[in-house]
Amino acid sequence: MSHTTHASTPEYILGTDAAELWRLGFQHRLWSAAAHEAWAKARIAPGQSILDVGCGPGYATFDLAHIAGPAGRVVGVDESVPFISHLNSSAESRPAPTVRAYVGDVQQIADVLARNAGTGEASPLGSFDMAYARWVLCFVKDPEAVVRDVTKLLKPGGRFVVQDYFDYERMTLAPKRAPFSKIIDAVARSWRARGGNPDLVGALPGMMSRAGLTVTHLDSHNRMARPGSTIWNWPTTFWQSFVPRLVQMNEITQSDADAFFACWAEVSADPNAFMLLPPVFDVIGQRGA
Repeated sequence: MSHTTHASTPEYILGTDAAELWRLGFQHRLWSAAAHEAWAKARIAPGQSILDVGCGPGYATFDLAHIAGPAGRVVGVDESVPFISHLNSSAESRPAPTVRAYVGDVQQIADVLARNAGTGEASPLGSFDMAYARWVLCFVKDPEAVVRDVTKLLKPGGRFVVQDYFDYERMTLAPKRAPFSKIIDAVARSWRARGGNPDLVGALPGMMSRAGLTVTHLDSHNRMARPGSTIWNWPTTFWQSFVPRLVQMNEITQSDADAFFACWAEVSADPNAFMLLPPVFDVIGQRGA
């Protein structure tokens, strides 16, 4: 969940401030093992050329660059000017000569790379061994356009690795509580109202097939959290950032938010409670030879 929009259009739904920068870093640490596992299934290796779609501030980008090594390269694209500035500044301050990142709409990612070809990039079409997108397609209005463009950018045999949601509203507390369920409904509703899809992966295999990709891997991460566990803090940081935004967007009232946070504080202190996290799916599509 990384990209944003230009100043002339509404801000990315989760924001791009310092708090969100930290939250994304924390989130990446909690999900990095799953990312590396998916990349391994896509046969990531040193010397490869990798495209990070909706790269955000670059937490996954630099992990990819460490694997691609000095003989490879990683190119990131994201619409957030602050995130891309953070990524490029980080690249300048560490030994990461293979990393470059550009501001642009991932729904027009081929055009973004073509515009930046003069900065030293090779011809973008058919130039990447692998592309990666995590929690990006669920937020864009035209995910199929992203899939089509990414397919064109892959070499024959190249792989597109996507990690995203399906059945997001399965996220629930045990025992179930009405204030919590109301917020989950509002979160999903707010995404859909702005053109996103919290059930994106349900349509993704078809999108890949129409674009010329063959789905070679499809699996899910169904995780559970208990109060006091490290992963419990993943949704906690999300609530702190997003529930106030739901009030600002008129998706819920302040009373709803207050009831939710009271509920969350109560359940966070209950050693007998647990929570089902939203299912995250791995989808790998491979371009034909």
